[in-house]
Amino acid sequence: MSNLERDPVELLCPPDAPTGPVVQVLAPRDVPLGGPRAMHVRRTLPQRGRTTIGAWCFADHYGPDDVAGSGGMVVPPHPHTGLQTVSWLFEGEIEHRDSAGSHELVRPGAVNLMTAGRGISHSEVSTPGTTRLHGVQLWVALPDASRHIGPFFEHAETAPVAVGDATVRVFVGTLAGADADVTVFSPLLGAQVDLPAGGRAELDLDPAFEHGVLVDAGPVSIEIDGADAATEVAWSELAYVEPGRRRLVLAAGAEPVRVVLLGGVPFGEELVMWWNFIGRSHDEIVEFRREWQADVIGRDNPDGRFGVVDGFDGDPLPAPELPTVRLKPRR
Repeated sequence: MSNLERDPVELLCPPDAPTGPVVQVLAPRDVPLGGPRAMHVRRTLPQRGRTTIGAWCFADHYGPDDVAGSGGMVVPPHPHTGLQTVSWLFEGEIEHRDSAGSHELVRPGAVNLMTAGRGISHSEVSTPGTTRLHGVQLWVALPDASRHIGPFFEHAETAPVAVGDATVRVFVGTLAGADADVTVFSPLLGAQVDLPAGGRAELDLDPAFEHGVLVDAGPVSIEIDGADAATEVAWSELAYVEPGRRRLVLAAGAEPVRVVLLGGVPFGEELVMWWNFIGRSHDEIVEFRREWQADVIGRDNPDGRFGVVDGFDGDPLPAPELPTVRLKPRR
């Protein structure tokens, strides 16, 4: 998914925040995405006070949307560098096409993971049979040693496992004995956790990881070892849990709960993140944009870094103008 906003300067990763409480609750902001049909999402990463959770550097939460009213998802071909995109749905169906030649549908219970590496372009469109669209779009920052690899795409089904009253589906990494069949380049976790009304589940955490709990249905009560009391997290909020914690207890009240659990070893590298590009310097971002505008938008070199997405009926998405100040790396 493209992350084009009305003001692309807001995508600069803010400076590190000081150490906070055991559980830090982050509110989302409403973001209209670019393109001819603006789709609204709720963004919790990046934001002031928290730029990454492990290598997870971007989290958009959308729906449930009535496609008849919203028009669904129509994201034209757009570029990426230095990251992986992770598409996870609760409802609906999305068709993915990319310049590496991949063409795949993603539905609830399966994950689409695209590794951009040195550069790729892709489109995402909800299918004609989709009546409701609901899910998350996530990005993973690639470490410097891996960010120039060749692009590739993976699709994997997941299997539910029971933990206490919860049903867990792991789409990245390992949790509760379940492993995801996709490739990552730093220690990571991504999982959907569902609880019935009144349900409770205790999950063992990797203490080397920091974690985030994004609430899709709730509210949910979170208990962390070392905390004095439980924290209630509302719908669409993201709860951040610092490293060193070994136990997470999720409890539902009168309503069922669904959360997306993210985790990873803290990402210590500096990033420059602008539009759909992740790099390490202002000049890198300038060059990525120049190549996209010249090779794809200007049709100068369809065999260049970003290639061409076959099968999409429409034009690729032009890049916004760069800000008038130099983009600064942030940790």
